[in-house]
Amino acid sequence: MRNSSLNVANINRELRNTKTDILVDYIKSDNTRIMVTTNKIAQQSDLSIIDRCVKNSNNINSLQVEDSRLLKSKLYLKIIGIPYYPHADSREKLLSSDIETVLKQNHIFDNISLASRPRIIKVSPKSDIAIVWIDIWDVQSGCNAKLLINRCFNVGNYIATVRGATMNPGVSQCKNCWRWGHYTFSCRIQGAKCVKCNGPHKSEHHREFGWCYKANPKTNPPRLETKKGEPCPHSFKCSNCKGDHQADSNSCSFWKHRFNRKWHAKKYEEIRANKSQSICSQVNGSNPQ
Repeated sequence: MRNSSLNVANINRELRNTKTDILVDYIKSDNTRIMVTTNKIAQQSDLSIIDRCVKNSNNINSLQVEDSRLLKSKLYLKIIGIPYYPHADSREKLLSSDIETVLKQNHIFDNISLASRPRIIKVSPKSDIAIVWIDIWDVQSGCNAKLLINRCFNVGNYIATVRGATMNPGVSQCKNCWRWGHYTFSCRIQGAKCVKCNGPHKSEHHREFGWCYKANPKTNPPRLETKKGEPCPHSFKCSNCKGDHQADSNSCSFWKHRFNRKWHAKKYEEIRANKSQSICSQVNGSNPQ
């Protein structure tokens, strides 16, 4: 928009005429959008005035301007009271797709847009009830979330309740060593590990330093050199679960349990115990009789 200061003055004049306390601070525009910043969170009536003023500007093609809308942020809710095994006479677990279907069928979620797929865990290891976390897109005032909190709805014969929740970032995965449970900036290893082969090099240097790209005639069958530009034909072992995938794969059991800290703690405790047992066995085996 040209002459933004004049447009700000015109919009504020219209807003004052409606006795609102909303005022435009400044306008920023580029080739794809026009961003109008106000002193407070605007209501729909304020947006209508701003929308009309922008479209009536001399250098604006109103046919190319969509209706104005508020910026949205991600808010966090949880649903309690849903069975972890929803199907009678079955041990089939509750799935994210089941929750999405339930939300679509219930009218209280009509105007709600999910920011990510629902996440499901048991209330406790021996419980048959689940806690479901949902992240939704909402305006900054959080009006949609406020309408949902403490609302109840049916899931089969059960009554579920929506509660407010804080952000649950889950268990962090280090992007340096690719282990779970600490952030990258607090990683204690020297150097870096490759997400593909767990070699002592950065992942982006896998092509130059990875063992799998180099020829090795001593293997059975002999390994040929991977030609430049061709994708790596070899499978890898995840450094966490030892599965046939990269360490950051969403098929990894550690990734699937990224919101379950107890599961991660138990897994790493088992790994440490197995490692200690292996070291003891090697030491005892090397002692002379």
